[in-house]
Amino acid sequence: MLDIKFIREHTEALRRGAADKRIKFDLDRLLELDSAIRPLQIQVETLQAERNALSKTIGQSQPAEREALKAKVGAIKAQSETLEAELKTKKAEFDQLMLLVPQPARADVPVGRDDTENVEIKQWGTPPKFDFKPKGHMELGEALGIIDVPRGVKLAGSRSYVLSGDGARLEQAVLRFTFDLLIKRGFTPLSIPVLVSEDAMTGTGYFPTGREQAYLCERDNMALVGTAEVSLTSYHSGEILPESQLPVKVMAWSNCFRREAGTYGKDTNGLYRVHQFQKIEQVIIGPADEEASARFHDELLGNAEAVLQALELPYRVVYVCTGDLGQGQVRKHDIETWMPSRGAYSETHSCSTFHEFQARRLQLRYKDKNGQNRICHTLNNTAIASPRVLIPLLENHQRADGSIHIPEALRPYLDGRDSIRAK
Repeated sequence: MLDIKFIREHTEALRRGAADKRIKFDLDRLLELDSAIRPLQIQVETLQAERNALSKTIGQSQPAEREALKAKVGAIKAQSETLEAELKTKKAEFDQLMLLVPQPARADVPVGRDDTENVEIKQWGTPPKFDFKPKGHMELGEALGIIDVPRGVKLAGSRSYVLSGDGARLEQAVLRFTFDLLIKRGFTPLSIPVLVSEDAMTGTGYFPTGREQAYLCERDNMALVGTAEVSLTSYHSGEILPESQLPVKVMAWSNCFRREAGTYGKDTNGLYRVHQFQKIEQVIIGPADEEASARFHDELLGNAEAVLQALELPYRVVYVCTGDLGQGQVRKHDIETWMPSRGAYSETHSCSTFHEFQARRLQLRYKDKNGQNRICHTLNNTAIASPRVLIPLLENHQRADGSIHIPEALRPYLDGRDSIRAK
C-alpha cells in the first residue's frame, strides 16, 4: 500500500508506473473518493459536535423550549446518519482501491511487456554437453524409483507427486544444506504457521489481487500460504521495532500451496508446476533507506546464487522488466537454472524489494534515532524450492548409465554417497 499523500503528489508518476507494469487501476476514482471523503468527514464531525452541544442544553432549558431543541437534535441526528452512511460507503470503496494501487518500479528497471523482455545480467556455469542422449527428470526419476506421479495423482489429483526413497532423501539434503548455509550467513530460522489469517495475506499483498491462487479455508477466514514470506513478513506486524534491532534477517523452511489458477495446460508434465512443495524463504526487514535496501537485495540474491553454485548448477540472473513485476515490487531479479529437458533456463528463484508497500499494510514500523516512527522496508528471496530444483539437479548431473552424480556439498547429508543408482 502507498501513502495517500504520496499518491496525491505523484499522480502522473503513478499513472506511468501502472502503465509500465501493465496493471489496470482507476486512479481517477481513488482521487475522486479521497477529495469527497475529507469534506464529508468534516461535515459529520461538525454535526456531531453541534448535536452534542444542543443535547447538553436540553436539560437546562425551559420546558417550552425543550421540544423544539429535541426536534432540532433529531433532525441533526437524521442528517448525520445519512452522511455517515455515505461516508462509510465511500470509505469502504476507497480502502479497497488503496489495496489495488500498484507501486511504481525503480527507475532503472527495464520497461517491457512480459517475461520475454526480462534482461539477462549474468551467467554462471556452462550447460553440460552430453556424449549420450540425455533423459528428462521424469524418465530418470521413474527409472531410479524416486519419483511417483501416478500415485501422487491418485492421492491428491493433478499436479501432485510422491518422492520416494533416494528422491525424498535428495530433497531433504538440498533443503538441509540450504538451511545450514543461511544460518551460517546470519539468518534466524523460524518455524512458522502455513495456515494464516486473511489479514496476513492482505498485509503482504497476496490478497486481494492474488486471491484466486490461494487455497482458502472460508469457514475460518484462513488461507494456506504459497510462500513462507507471508508468515515471516507478518511476524512483526502491528509492532514498532527499535532501530537498533534492524535489519531483521529471518528464514523459514515450510510447505507451500498454490492452486496455479490460470495455468491450465501449462507445464503439466513433471515437477515444474505443482500444487504443494517445500521452500526455504529468506526475508529481510530493514529501515526506510533505499541504499540499504539495495544492499540487502544483493545479499539475498547472493545467498541463492551460493546455493546453486554449491549444487554445481548452471544458471543465469535476469532483471525482471516492468510488465513482469507484481503490484508491490519495486524491483525483482529472477534466477533461472538450466534445465536440459526444456532446452532453456527456467525460473527457480525470485528476489524482490518492496520498500514500504508491505510494511505499510502490516503497520510494521520502527522508531528511528530521532524518536520518529517510520515504516520499514521489506525484501524477500527464495533460497531454494523443491521439487522444482530437482529438475536441473537430476538432469544436469545424469550419467550415461542413468545414475545421478551427487554434488560434494550434499554428500554429508547422504551418508557420503557420490551418486544415486537404481537398486
